[in-house]
This record gives sequence, C-alpha cells and structure tokens, in this order.
Amino acid sequence: MTTTQTASPLHALTSRRSVKFLRAPAPKQDELEQILQAAMSAPDHGALRPWRFVLIRGEAIGKLADVAIGAVKRSGDPRMTPEKEKSVREWMAAVPLFIAVAQKIAHDNTKIPEQEQLLATGAAAMNLLNAVHMLGYGAFWSTGMGTYVEDVQNALGLDSLDYRFLGYLAVGTPACAVPQATRPDFREFVTEWSGPV
Repeated sequence: MTTTQTASPLHALTSRRSVKFLRAPAPKQDELEQILQAAMSAPDHGALRPWRFVLIRGEAIGKLADVAIGAVKRSGDPRMTPEKEKSVREWMAAVPLFIAVAQKIAHDNTKIPEQEQLLATGAAAMNLLNAVHMLGYGAFWSTGMGTYVEDVQNALGLDSLDYRFLGYLAVGTPACAVPQATRPDFREFVTEWSGPV
C-alpha cells in the first residue's frame, strides 16, 4: 500500500472522507501499530488515557456478526429485517478489520469532567481515521452492529459499568474509487468574539 500522495500535510486532513465499502487488505501489522500509536497523541486532560480499542479480524468478524445481529434482534429493533441482516453480514464479511472504540470511565476522578474524557476518546478515534487515510487505506465509523445494545458491549469485554461503547471503525482498502467530498465553507460555522455585547 502506498502512502496517500499529498501536496501538503493539511491536504491529508482535508481530503479524508468516510469509506463504507472496504475489502482486503487491511493495514499490515507495522502500519496498524503506527495507526494505533497515532491515537496516543490525542489531547487528554489529566492524562487519563480514557480510550480503549478492541481489534476484531479474521474469523472473529463472523462471530461479531452473530453476536451483534442476535443482540439487536433480541432487543426488538424492528429495523433488523431478514434483508437488513443479509446486507449487514455481507458488508461485515468484506471488511478485513474492525476496531471497537470505547471510553474507559474514570468513576473516581473528580477533576476531569466525564465529557472531557469522552472528547479525548473521540479525538483519539479521529487520529485513527486520519492515520488510516494517510497510509492510503479507508475507514468508516459505524454505530450500527449493536453499539447501543448492552449485550454486544459486554461480549467485547467492555462492561457497561466501566465503559461507554462508541462504535466501530471499519478499516481496509476502498472497494471502489472514492470521490472527493464537497465540504462546507468554514465561514458558515465561525464567529469572532470581541467582548461582551
């Protein structure tokens, strides 16, 4: 896999986009280690390191599909129709790597608000997504597959008392050409404050 050709480091950030349809190969082990190490550079008030990642690959992906689909069905979610189950299984079977993302809740910490721990975990996940892209792969952050069903979280070893499960990063090689995304102009989202009115 070749590194994404960029005109500047910022281009690597502005050209990143989510890629849902992926195939093998996944990043090689040394590349995966670089990707995971990038998460360690996320801003982290109090150095709590609240992020936790679970790697799911190979035969474990089929087991995850069984666990997640079964749990979603048991939860009574009407969206898990036979057609939806078939499409989810086909999609998961094509993806070579899933990274489950969770926040480790620091219950005994009174200095760092929990939302700051959550933001640090989100920043770590964003570093993963950017690193995947910079190495020439694709990724998609999915909150499907039972993210909000407690049985799935527990099956991944992320008990709901101590962790907040935030979904999966699907990682692999884009299965087709990825068109450029049209991004909004930042000016629509920025104001300048010069003091109280």
